[in-house]
Amino acid sequence: MNLKTIQKICYGMYIIGSKKEGRLNGQIANTAFQITSEPPTMAISINKLNLTHDYIMESKVFAISILSNDAPMTLIGNFGFKSGRDIDKLKDVKFKAGLTGAPIILEYAAGYLECEVVGVTDVGTHTIFIGRVVDCDILSDGEPMTYAYYHQIKGGKSPKTAPTYVKEEAVEKPAVTDKYKCNVCGYVYDAANGDPDAGIKPGTAFENLPEGWTCPVCGASKSEFEPET
Repeated sequence: MNLKTIQKICYGMYIIGSKKEGRLNGQIANTAFQITSEPPTMAISINKLNLTHDYIMESKVFAISILSNDAPMTLIGNFGFKSGRDIDKLKDVKFKAGLTGAPIILEYAAGYLECEVVGVTDVGTHTIFIGRVVDCDILSDGEPMTYAYYHQIKGGKSPKTAPTYVKEEAVEKPAVTDKYKCNVCGYVYDAANGDPDAGIKPGTAFENLPEGWTCPVCGASKSEFEPET
C-alpha cells in the first residue's frame, strides 16, 4: 500500500487560530473544507497533541486564515514547526481578533472564515471540528496556496502531527555538496548564500557553521540537516 497516494488529494495551506482564557494561538493545517453552503459550515482536522486543539476544545471557536502563494517559509515555519507552549507565535505577526475573539492573520492571507463549533468527532490521533461560519471576508487577490505548491515550489515538508504525514525513505547521501536540507521543514542551506540574518557570511560551508546554529525557519539543529540530493 502506497500511502503517498493520499497526498494526491487536493489540500490547502491554512493557519487555524483559536483562544483560551485570554490567550491566543495558531497552527498550520492542510485539512479544512466546506461541508454545507446553507448554513455555511466548515470542518477542520487538528492533532490532539497540538496546543490549538486544546484552545478549540475550550473556547469552541476557530478562525481559518487562507494562506496565499507569497507566504514566506518563515511564517509557515513559525506556525507549523514551533509550539505555542514555548513562544508567542503572534508576537511579530499582523493579525486581528475576530467576532469570536479568535486570531485572524492579516498578512500573506487571501481571506478568512471564522467559525463557532457545532460538532466534534474523535478520529484517533486527531479531532474533526465542525464549525458554523459566523464571519468571512477576502483579504487580498493573492492566489491561495495549495499543499502541492508548498511541497513542490516551496520545498516544504509535513510535520509529524499533520494528517498527511508520511515517513520519508532514507536516501544515500552524496559525498560532497554545497546545499543541506532541513529534514523538519525543508529549508535548504546554500553555502553560496550563507545565512546573513544569523551573521553567516556567503561562502561558509555547512561543516563550518557554529554548533549552535539552527534552521532559520523552524529552529531545528544542524543534526536535522542532510545533503540535498
